[in-house]
Formats: sequence, C-alpha cells, structure tokens
Amino acid sequence: MKMHWRLSHRFDPIAAKIADRHYNRRKPGSPQFVPPGRCMVLLTPDADALWVSSWPFAEYVKHDWAGAWICSCFRNESNILSSDLITEAVAATKWFWGEPPELGMVTFINTDKVRKKRDWGRCYLKAGWEKCGRTKGGLIALQILPDQMPMFMTPCGAQLNLFDLKRLWA
Repeated sequence: MKMHWRLSHRFDPIAAKIADRHYNRRKPGSPQFVPPGRCMVLLTPDADALWVSSWPFAEYVKHDWAGAWICSCFRNESNILSSDLITEAVAATKWFWGEPPELGMVTFINTDKVRKKRDWGRCYLKAGWEKCGRTKGGLIALQILPDQMPMFMTPCGAQLNLFDLKRLWA
C-alpha cells in the first residue's frame, strides 16, 4: 500500500481551508480547526485531502466510545479512493500513537449534512469499519477495532525512529 499522507498540524492554513469546507466545521475562517486535546493532522502532498485523528481524554467524552481514537475530520477532494485514504490514515495514526485503545477508532456521521450514497459512510465501510450504533444526538457511529486495523505506516516525509524499527521486527 502506498502512503499518500504527510504530517501537518492544527494551525496549518492550507489544511484549515479544506476543513472550512467540511460540514462539521464550527468556525470557518478560524486558524485552528482541530478539537482540543491530542491530535494528529494529515494532509495529502497536493493539499486535496485532510484527515484529523483526535484522542480526547476519556473523562471529557460524553459518547459511548470514551477512550477511542476519533476521526474528527475527513475530507477528500482528490482522485484517490476515500477508502484507501482512510486505511492509510488509520495506519498513520497507529504509527503516531502506537497501540490503539481497546475501542479502536470511531467516527460519527451526521446524515442531515452529507449526501447519501448507497450506504451512509460507504467509504469507511469499504475500509473495514463497521456500524456500531448512534450517539444520543442521532449521529451514526462507525468503528474499526484494533484487530481490524492495518499495520502502522509512516506518513510521507516523517522519520522512522528506533521504536518504529523495533515494532517492525516484533
């Protein structure tokens, strides 16, 4: 699998412009586009896709998946299949944070804000995620558990370190 993502950051002005076009953006135009707490931001080299992994502290989470990693933003304006980008982003998240939490990773879909295709979250489902419920507010929850996640991959331009090499040989 080829890696299309490179590391970015929560104040990247180019990534912020893509985030401004995502339906869950609360304050378009503000320089920061990531929820508070731990995060990893990925951008494609052509700046036509954006991914944000968040890892909120469980004690501050009000949904049923407290402790899980969260895909808090994914927007693909590239010609790359969304399911491929999702799989690569999960692999990059594993590279960034190491072993995933027991609940894996979740994302939430507001069906009032996205175009319906054949299935809600079809690109996530194609990437191995499964429907796992709804939030109290009615958002569809999709999840990928640790044993279904791809092996970690280093984003473009990021350096492997000794810890990465140790994980590769384990």
